[in-house]
Amino acid sequence: MASKIFRAVIMGAPGSGKGTIATRIINDFELKYLASGDLLRKQIHEKSVNGLTAKRYIDSGELVPDHIMTRMIMYELSKMRNCSWMLDGYPRTVKQAEALLRNEPLDLVINLRVPFDTIIDRIKGRWIHPASGRIYHTEFSPPKEPGKDDETGEPLVQRDDDKEETVKARLEHYRRLTHPVLSFYRNKGMVEEFAGKYSNEIWPNVHRCLSGYLPAQQYTHYD
Repeated sequence: MASKIFRAVIMGAPGSGKGTIATRIINDFELKYLASGDLLRKQIHEKSVNGLTAKRYIDSGELVPDHIMTRMIMYELSKMRNCSWMLDGYPRTVKQAEALLRNEPLDLVINLRVPFDTIIDRIKGRWIHPASGRIYHTEFSPPKEPGKDDETGEPLVQRDDDKEETVKARLEHYRRLTHPVLSFYRNKGMVEEFAGKYSNEIWPNVHRCLSGYLPAQQYTHYD
């Protein structure tokens, strides 16, 4: 276990590479990782009281209320009292951010700033072969023949979530939702911003920052 207890929140828009950065942080520093989405799915699968309550809101297209999310997160964090940890997906509202600070010390908020145009171009280029699940990208890994699967020649399709108008809507929703939360943390001097277009560009700066708080267990250079 790292000698110092360190607690952080990581924030970043859908498609910003947050999952990649989070994985590298976990691998290089001894941190427990708690993602609110994973926790929700686990609670729903286990049919816990919180999970069943949350499912009713999700099924009706509503956000899970702050007090339910906070109760679930705080219970999990209570089991990590002597551990360094990083939260992903929580807090999403100022009320949640206030509740977190009331209950737990927090050292840092990591905010990944990737231009929305870059994210849109990255996501809208994804196409899949439905039968096999093979994924292509028009720029990074294009099919041999445009619009067709390499192995079967069958047509590729684009998921609704990857269509440009859907991606734009999700990013705008994220901006509206998280702007007040980031302002809340910025006013407390807790936010470190990491800007760039690619994870490999952002990662060395994240690593350098975290090394000021915690000793790294290993360091892999990403070119």
